[in-house]
Amino acid sequence: MKVLQQPSAPFTGPRRPHLARRLLLLALTLGAVPALAQRAPRSHEAPRPPQSSLIPGDTIRQVVELPAATLDSLAAEPLTEPAVDSARLVWLQTPPTLYELVNDRMNCIETDAPHQFNAAVLAYVRLFTERQRGYTQRVLEREQFYFPTFEKYLAQYNLPTDLKYLSVVESALIPTAKSPVGAVGLWQFMPPTASDLRLKRDEWVDERMHPEKATEAACKHLRYLYGVFHDWELVLAAYNWGAGNMQRVIRKTGKHTFWELYPHLPAETRNYVPTFTAIMYAMKYASEHGLNDPALRYQRYEPLDTLGVRGQALDLRRLSRALGYADSLTLGRYNPEVRHGGLPAGYRPYVLRFPSAAREHLGEVDRATLLAYCQPLTDLPQLLAPRPVRLAGVAPWPTRDELAASSGPRAETSETTPRYRRLHYTVRRGQTVATVAEKFEVSPAQVRRWNELPKHATLKPGRELVVFVPMPAAPAPAPVASALPATLVPHRIAQADSAMQALAAANARYAREAQLLAQREATQAQELLRIQKQQAARVAAQQRQAIFRAAALAKAAAAEEKAQQLANTKAQAPTAPDDLVASADSSAAPAHPRRSRPKPLAAALAQPREAAEPSLASKAGSRPVHKADTYIVRPGDNLTKLAQEHGVTVAQVREWNELPGESVLVGQRLRFGAAPDALATHADGQRKPERAEPRLSTHTVQAGDTLYNISRRFGVSVEELRRLNHLTTDAVKLGQKLVVQAG
Repeated sequence: MKVLQQPSAPFTGPRRPHLARRLLLLALTLGAVPALAQRAPRSHEAPRPPQSSLIPGDTIRQVVELPAATLDSLAAEPLTEPAVDSARLVWLQTPPTLYELVNDRMNCIETDAPHQFNAAVLAYVRLFTERQRGYTQRVLEREQFYFPTFEKYLAQYNLPTDLKYLSVVESALIPTAKSPVGAVGLWQFMPPTASDLRLKRDEWVDERMHPEKATEAACKHLRYLYGVFHDWELVLAAYNWGAGNMQRVIRKTGKHTFWELYPHLPAETRNYVPTFTAIMYAMKYASEHGLNDPALRYQRYEPLDTLGVRGQALDLRRLSRALGYADSLTLGRYNPEVRHGGLPAGYRPYVLRFPSAAREHLGEVDRATLLAYCQPLTDLPQLLAPRPVRLAGVAPWPTRDELAASSGPRAETSETTPRYRRLHYTVRRGQTVATVAEKFEVSPAQVRRWNELPKHATLKPGRELVVFVPMPAAPAPAPVASALPATLVPHRIAQADSAMQALAAANARYAREAQLLAQREATQAQELLRIQKQQAARVAAQQRQAIFRAAALAKAAAAEEKAQQLANTKAQAPTAPDDLVASADSSAAPAHPRRSRPKPLAAALAQPREAAEPSLASKAGSRPVHKADTYIVRPGDNLTKLAQEHGVTVAQVREWNELPGESVLVGQRLRFGAAPDALATHADGQRKPERAEPRLSTHTVQAGDTLYNISRRFGVSVEELRRLNHLTTDAVKLGQKLVVQAG
């Protein structure tokens, strides 16, 4: 190797020893070896000029020959260029296909939501990025308006944030979207699912369209589905098809992933997960596909404020004007669940939303003034009656007013206002057709005919019945238009608004319903007072009868005791004269009567109260009862009424007539007294005692009741309760009716 050396100045001093100069050159040469190792060796070099021929300022060129051991072996080998693979070069120069590009982008998405890529997903990616670009752009316009709300509730329920794209698949971010099968809202809830998730629905408000309430309900439903399946692809399929259907197909096939179940699913559910994945990709990479356009009308999220309404009628269009919006339908975008653009009077308390930035337009207006301004207009202009074209030589068709004025065949026409009002009633536990009919003051046959029920049908709790209630007669409108001054009559008639007319009609209908409800409640209160008075009178009569019966029993016992004493006296003195017998009859009771008299009391119970009947009849106002007194049942009679009229108990009447129950038939012959064979005496001269019939009633099991508590309450044993109700165990159910002893 050759090394060049250029000293900074020519050598002019005295000649130094050659050994020192050579050592210095060797050190410099070793430092320059790495930089010159790649240069090829030169075969011929010019000889070094002698030192004596050097001229000051000349450059010294010196060649140093290094040993071969210090050379780099790799640098000494000739460099050869690698061979070029033409196929690989063409592959590197070819741009990636859409499949490869989408696949790489899918792998870059970090989310727990399903995003598996395959040919089915690619087909929907082409659909949303190429053929249906307008659909995707419309969704991108509404993205920022709803996604902050979705992300808030998804984070609150610890769910993947990318599940917000599920609403795009369901409704394209249209809160009022409705499917052909009845699913409504951003998350497309069916009515049963909405009821399970506590979303209220009625004529005026459908909370399935409420952005926040529906989103929270969807998060709850998704969390429940994930607890069942533990796989997000199966959760999305179950959201579309139903959890029960997915569990059924899993049990039937034995598969546990979506793509294994793919051939066994219906077409809509089969394409649901690929559609979700394609929508998520298209909205995340909208810029790469040129979907974002400055000409699009993007909607932005705005903080919202609330206005509570408690039974006042309110029109959203007037509220929009009060908040300074030129478009009166602006607040409908923030309250899409309000179906008719307002709320009627008497509606349940409800909260409306409006942008917080619009509050400055209200200024210092208080809440009462704002609600008064937002009241819907009641005096609305009516459409003019159509004027028929008069044709020459043709008699016009007579109108209803003309027929009424001419007393024609249609003079007496029915009113245009409906005479009945349709109500939807939900059946509760324990109710029957008869109880529902009694509640609405109609007949059971009408309820069956209105709801197409069989004659002996039983109502299940939760079933919805249709009932028609008569409308109250509307008072005739007073002619107040003529009394108004001319200055109050408007000169310009505004264009009729059908929605405001419907709202005004609903207000009038709610007022009529409130008046009818008040009248019905007053009638029910009067009826309840009358029933309470009847019950109090019945209880007082029963108490009086018990007192009279006890007095009669005491008198009969005293008479029996006197007769027993007289019999004993006669047995001791058989030859006693008649005056002794008379004096014994007129003597008073002994000073110390016996404490227990079972036989005289039993005899008094056995006899048909001949001694007590006169006093009972005189005090209770009923006629005396004889042993063989009979009565023929008339229409309107019942066993309780007849027993009260005759001064006896129902149990006695049933025993005397051997009745299995308390029902009687018209024309049936009843006996109010013991049978002749029942009054037969024994050989010892005493009558057969009657067996006391226990009074039975029913008790409905309440929360916390047990058979032991019920037995202590009614003073009977647990075994007796089990015998009366044919129970095998001590377990009772809530609402169960038990037979118990009344006294």
